[in-house]
Amino acid sequence: MLSYILKRILSLIPTLFVVSLVVFLVVFMIPGGPATAILGMEATAEELAALNAELGFDRPFFTQYFDWLGGVFQGDWGQSYFLDMSVLEAIGEYFGPTLSLAIYAELVSLILAIPMGILAAYKRGSLVDTAAVSVSLVGIALPGFLLSMFLMLLFSVKLKWLPVAGYREISEGFGQFIKYLTLPALSLGLVQAAYITRMTRSSMLDVLYMNYIRTVRAKGQKEAIVVLVYGLKNAAPTILTVIGQSFGSLVTGTIVTESIFNIPGLGMLTISAINRRDVFVIQGVVLFVTLIYVLVNLIVDVLYGLVDPRIQLGRND
Repeated sequence: MLSYILKRILSLIPTLFVVSLVVFLVVFMIPGGPATAILGMEATAEELAALNAELGFDRPFFTQYFDWLGGVFQGDWGQSYFLDMSVLEAIGEYFGPTLSLAIYAELVSLILAIPMGILAAYKRGSLVDTAAVSVSLVGIALPGFLLSMFLMLLFSVKLKWLPVAGYREISEGFGQFIKYLTLPALSLGLVQAAYITRMTRSSMLDVLYMNYIRTVRAKGQKEAIVVLVYGLKNAAPTILTVIGQSFGSLVTGTIVTESIFNIPGLGMLTISAINRRDVFVIQGVVLFVTLIYVLVNLIVDVLYGLVDPRIQLGRND
């Protein structure tokens, strides 16, 4: 197991290297740059050239890239030109709201999706199954920003149960913290629940009609044990994969939701960095969320061996 984990960690290096090269190239090719954002559109070409030279952006592409990459390995991800802090400090400050929102939304999706997916598979062909499939299709097809607007209109404008937008730190009170996160978490969680429900149903259907399930039933085991112990346990690897992908996408893809609900997370940081051409922040955030995504997938792979002993990680047949 340990050797497998070490190999997977080492395999992350080429992935992160390719991502860093691509994002650096994309940012390098964006018209304008930090000099234009700092000096404004009225700045002369001479002023822009002087500031670019001062900032080091007049050097060849690969010189800039390897200087930045060397700094990344040393823990220096660059400095934000507008936030007056290092990139790692900015990520640390803005990552908390994003992580809180992702965890809350994932809990919402799992509470809704796992029971519904299991029930739909168990009641295959029934009204419950049809309703679950139909609702999940609507959830997958419905754009996230439109769902956010509907939730804001219902719970904030009409019922006035929850605030329209904003964010409160957990230090200001857990109740206020949850209250401000509930609407965006519902917006994200309902979309993820639709996808997880379909995948849970599909994986459970593959298991519930296997011969060993019929054998367990023939031995007189209760249906709850058959479904939840034998069925869910054997469907767990597929469900874990979906959950890992879901959580990774929640951490890395909350830009629209954070913008709508005015949550100061990585999404808001990315948008402001793009608008200001804050290149080191853009590169740092993309590299960071990529690292989070691949680490989540690594954790899911390790969990495979815990939920299903038949999977021997790191061993060759």
